Amino acid sequence: MVDWEGGRRGGVEDRRGLGGGALIGGGGIGAVVIALVGYFVFGIDPQVLLSQTSQVSGAASGPVAAGACPEGDKACDFADVMHTSANDVWASAIQGYEPSTIVLYTQGTQTGCGMGQSAMGPFYCPADRRVYLDLDFARTLEQQLGASGDFALAYVIGHEVGHHVQNLTGVSGEVHQAQQRLSESGSNALSVKLELQADCYAGVWARRSDTQYHWLQTGDLEEAINAASAVGDDTLQKRGGGSVVPDSFTHGTSKERMFWFNTGYAAGDPNACDTFSKA
Repeated sequence: MVDWEGGRRGGVEDRRGLGGGALIGGGGIGAVVIALVGYFVFGIDPQVLLSQTSQVSGAASGPVAAGACPEGDKACDFADVMHTSANDVWASAIQGYEPSTIVLYTQGTQTGCGMGQSAMGPFYCPADRRVYLDLDFARTLEQQLGASGDFALAYVIGHEVGHHVQNLTGVSGEVHQAQQRLSESGSNALSVKLELQADCYAGVWARRSDTQYHWLQTGDLEEAINAASAVGDDTLQKRGGGSVVPDSFTHGTSKERMFWFNTGYAAGDPNACDTFSKA
């Protein structure tokens, strides 16, 4: 278990209990896994998917002021500390870095990219520079995807902040422009490189934050690596009951995701995360 309680808290935007839409396709393990397969595997652009879900959702909350977690809310505090740590690491690595905001919500909420739903899993919206997280995803990781432990969720948060880094540095925009000129399989291949770089960035954060706080305990890294494996395209396609279709991969195989997280952690240097020049 990560020794996190002494970590700095930067605040969260807490929209829990403020309303939102129903889960895509209803609740239940099958619905969540199918939705995750759709999001993580088939490469639906988050902005497209989010805008489509707004057509089937109820009322959603708008932005609220960021602030401290409710007293005694350990899950909220944990997400705050992990997200704040990721922003602190990147602020020290990138001149002029502008921090992301983390939004905690339940079931559904309005985002700068459209209507967000918890069944899609955690996501980053480049339009409003926010990481969106329903804390129940920790239960999904453990009970449905077999990735237990608090640092499994920490890896996910680090990955999403990695997308924020890509947004600020212009990498995401360059990739999305290039995808417009490519076939579906070519576009998917670029998406894989983008996602693997975010995994590598999560590893860089884990290494640098541990150097600062010395908060990783025995087994924490294994929890992150297990989570990276659990959300590999091939693993999720198998969980979804279908065939493994490499041309449809958008996030990378379990082996690739583990490799790039480990690469980032071993180097502690974002320059080691050039997934685009690798075959």
